[in-house]
Amino acid sequence: MATTAMNLHVMAAYVNLYGVHTGDQFAAPDDQLDICAIAYVVAEDRPAPPEFYTDEIASIRLIESSARAMAAIRAISDTLDSDPCETEIAPGHTIPDYIEHVSNWAATPPIGATKPPSTSEVIGRILRAAQALGTQTTAA
Repeated sequence: MATTAMNLHVMAAYVNLYGVHTGDQFAAPDDQLDICAIAYVVAEDRPAPPEFYTDEIASIRLIESSARAMAAIRAISDTLDSDPCETEIAPGHTIPDYIEHVSNWAATPPIGATKPPSTSEVIGRILRAAQALGTQTTAA
């Protein structure tokens, strides 16, 4: 089984080849994928499910159901300069929304910019997340 760091390296290669979808849904008609959809496809070693093209809520649930995809998404989230927003799952109970955090980071221009992060910036952040995991593993 691949480690999270390995999956992050595969994600970086995928982004290098295909780029990152920054529009509606988790996949574009030309098969370009959102960064969190890429995490799912890589972690589960399968093509993008049809829901990624048509149903955002079902897509989120699929991604959330993959522990390996969520580990990669969480690792990327941990390298970002902001904290994930909190989503209320029951009255008085919130959890960090890592999918929203990472997806919005890759698809939205930062403050003062007019474009989302470049492909190179996305790849760099993914590789920094992989490197951070390697550092955590060797330090433990």
